[in-house]
Amino acid sequence: MERRVPYGIMNYAELVMENGYFIDKTPFIARLERVKNPVFLRPRRFGKSLLCSMLAYYYDLKKAYRFDELFGHTWIGKNPTQNHNQYIVLKFDFSVIAVSDDLNDTEYAFNRHCTGRILESWYSYPDYMQSAPGFAPDEKASTALSLWLGYLQKTGAPQVYVIIDEYDNFVNQYITSHQDHLYEEITSGDSFLRTFFKVLKEGRQTGAVANVFITGVLPIAIDDLTSSYNIASFLTLDPSFEHMLGFTQAEVSELVDTIYQDFYIDQVTRGEVNDLIKNQYDGYHFVNPDSEAVYNPTMLMFFLRQLSENKTIPADLFDLNMRTDLTWIRRLTGGNEENTRELVFQLTTDESIPFNRKALVSQFNMHEFFEPAFYPVSLFYLGLLTRKDEFDLKVPNLSMKEIAVEYFNEVFHIDPGQERYKEMMQGFIRKPDLSRLFSDYWRLYVSQLPEAIFSQVNENFYRTTFFELCSRYLSTWFVWNVKRSYPKGRTDLEFVGKFNEKFAGLRWIIEFKYFSNTEWAGMKTSLEEFTVREEDTLQIRGYAEGLRHEYPEADIRLFVIYCIVNQGFSVFEVTG
Repeated sequence: MERRVPYGIMNYAELVMENGYFIDKTPFIARLERVKNPVFLRPRRFGKSLLCSMLAYYYDLKKAYRFDELFGHTWIGKNPTQNHNQYIVLKFDFSVIAVSDDLNDTEYAFNRHCTGRILESWYSYPDYMQSAPGFAPDEKASTALSLWLGYLQKTGAPQVYVIIDEYDNFVNQYITSHQDHLYEEITSGDSFLRTFFKVLKEGRQTGAVANVFITGVLPIAIDDLTSSYNIASFLTLDPSFEHMLGFTQAEVSELVDTIYQDFYIDQVTRGEVNDLIKNQYDGYHFVNPDSEAVYNPTMLMFFLRQLSENKTIPADLFDLNMRTDLTWIRRLTGGNEENTRELVFQLTTDESIPFNRKALVSQFNMHEFFEPAFYPVSLFYLGLLTRKDEFDLKVPNLSMKEIAVEYFNEVFHIDPGQERYKEMMQGFIRKPDLSRLFSDYWRLYVSQLPEAIFSQVNENFYRTTFFELCSRYLSTWFVWNVKRSYPKGRTDLEFVGKFNEKFAGLRWIIEFKYFSNTEWAGMKTSLEEFTVREEDTLQIRGYAEGLRHEYPEADIRLFVIYCIVNQGFSVFEVTG
C-alpha cells in the first residue's frame, strides 16, 4: 500500500490505516501517566488534536482488540503501560461549540455537545450502561456528567479517562469580539462552564475519573477557572514535554529521507529542500532557548504532501489557515489603532522583542493578557514569537515573518495588490535584474509608507518587506534564505531558483546595509558618488566562499544594497 503524507488528519486510527507517515511520539504517553490532570498548550494547528486522538485510542477499553494494529509499530506498542485500553474514554472538542451573543444559546450548544458525548457511551459501552440514568440530549452538561459518573462508580464500572481538546476555543471568541462581559460571566460565579469543571474535579476526587487531559492555546481561561478546577498540572513550559508536539531535526531528517526513497525524488534536490523547510517551518523554542528547536508539524506536512505528489517545490509554502487572525492582535492592544501599529511594526522591524521572564508563566488572567508587559508573551502563546534567549523573544521562521508583514500591510494600509506590482514582477521574470526589482520595490512599496515610520526603520525592515513582496509574487520560481549560516557568517537574504523551474541553479546573495540620516550626513557624499565599501565587499565574498563549497555548479551573484532612511538606495553587484 502506497504511503501517504498525512496533512489534515486528526484521527490517529485513520493515519495508521491509511499508512500515513508517522513520527513516533508515543514515549510521551508513558511520561504523561506520571502527571495528574495535565494541561498542555500550543499554538493553533500544532498537532494537538491528533495527540488527543492517539490518547483516546490508547486508553479506550473498547479498542483493546485493535491495540497491536494501531500501536504495534510504535515505542509504546513494544513497551505498553499497564493502563492501556483500561478506561471508558470521554472525549470533548470544545472548538465545535457555537457561540452566541445570548449566553443561553451558548450554554445550549455546550450542553448539546457535552451531554451528547456522554449519551454516546450507551452505544460504545453497553455492558456498563444497562441501568444508567437517562436524560435528554440538552440536559445540563454538569448534571449529566455528575449523574453518569456517580452511576459508573456505584456499579463498579471502569474509571473514565477524560480528554478535552481546544478547551478555550469557544470562550476566546468572546475575547476577540470585545464581549468581555460575556467572557467574565462564563468563567466566573456558578456559570455552566465553571460548574462543569467542578464536576470533573469531583470525579477526580472520588476516583470515578482516572485522569483529565486538556489542550488549548491560551492560558487565560484556565486561570480564570482556577477556583473551580485548581487541580491542573501545567506542562506547557515543562522541559520534559517540550518536544511532545512539533518535530525535531533528527525526526524531520529521517522522515524526509523516507519520503525521498519512497517517491523516488532526485537526491540532488535534497539540499535545497532541507534549507527551505528549515527556514520556513523550524525555529520554535517553547521552554529552553538552548534546547533543540522544533518544526511546526502541520506546516511541514503541508509542504511534504505536495513535494511527494508532484516532486516539485510548491508555489505556496504554507496553508493560509495558519494565519492567526489580526483581530487577536487588535484585541490584545485594546483596539487602540496606535498600539496595534506599534506592535505590528515591532514584529516587522526588530530581530528580537524583549519580554519579562516572570510574565512567561503557565497561566495568567484576562486582565493581565491586555497589559503591555504581556503583549510578547501573548504572541508567544499564539505562535508568532518564540524563545530567543532568557531576555528576548523572536519570530521563529520565514512563514511567520511573512504573516507579520501581512499584518503590517493591513494596519498601515499598504497596497500589496497584484495590479500594482504586476508589471514589476513580470519584467523581473523576463529578465532578472535585481537593481530594477529593488528600484520598483522602492517606488511602488516604500513610497506608500507613512512619513513617521522612517525614523524607526532599519535594515531588517527593508530586508523583510522586500522579501515578503518578492515571495508574494515570485514564489513559483524562487525560494529565499534569510540568515543562512556559512563559515564566515550569515547572509541577509538569498534568492534561490527552484530546482524544477527556469531559474534552477541561480543563487543570489544580498547584503543589506542601512544608514540613518545622521550617519549618511557624516559620510559627506551623495547617492550618485557613493561606492560600495571595501569591508562590505570582503564580507559578502566570505559568504560566497561557503556557498561555492556547497554548490560548486551554482550560478552565484553577489549584491550589496544600501538604504538611507527614505532618501534613497544604491544597489551594487560585487564580483568574485
